[in-house]
Amino acid sequence: MDNADVKHSEDPLKPHKPIETNYSKHQDDPGPSRQAVDEYDKNGAAPVLKWIIPILVVALLIYWLFFKG
Repeated sequence: MDNADVKHSEDPLKPHKPIETNYSKHQDDPGPSRQAVDEYDKNGAAPVLKWIIPILVVALLIYWLFFKG
């Protein structure tokens, strides 16, 4: 990792940077843009997972109760 950026560091205890409103003032170390923070996730997995996980849990519970015994 010879070309690693020395300035880049992430500390989990450090608070996140606020949304950038004046890019020219903070050009050396800007925060995230409003578009990046409020981006709509149209292909997210959450709607699918909230249906698949309960169905799998019920199916596995039925299998365990009736076929495993």
